[in-house]
Amino acid sequence: MASRLLAPAVRTASRSVPRLHMPARNFQTSSVLRAEVVSAAPVKKPVGAFRGGLFGFLLGATTAGAGMYYYVIDEYRVSNELLTEDIYALQSAVQRIESYVKTLEEKVDSKRK
Repeated sequence: MASRLLAPAVRTASRSVPRLHMPARNFQTSSVLRAEVVSAAPVKKPVGAFRGGLFGFLLGATTAGAGMYYYVIDEYRVSNELLTEDIYALQSAVQRIESYVKTLEEKVDSKRK
């Protein structure tokens, strides 16, 4: 009940209080905004898409070619070593067969005599 009685008084009191905190709107420009605009650093000439693409292609092709070259050289070295080992194995097999044939020929000659 007390709030009903005091509500009209509070309304009138809030209307009569002057608004002291309302800032006045002043339209001014500061000295910083009126100063001349300083030009930016000179703009670098951008690398064109054609030149950049061509450079990237050449760099990639050279890198891939160098990698392929070393891969092929390594494979050639490995296959050359395997071939050399096979040749030595074949040579030793031929020498063993030759010694077996010589011993057989000697045995055949000795039996004929």
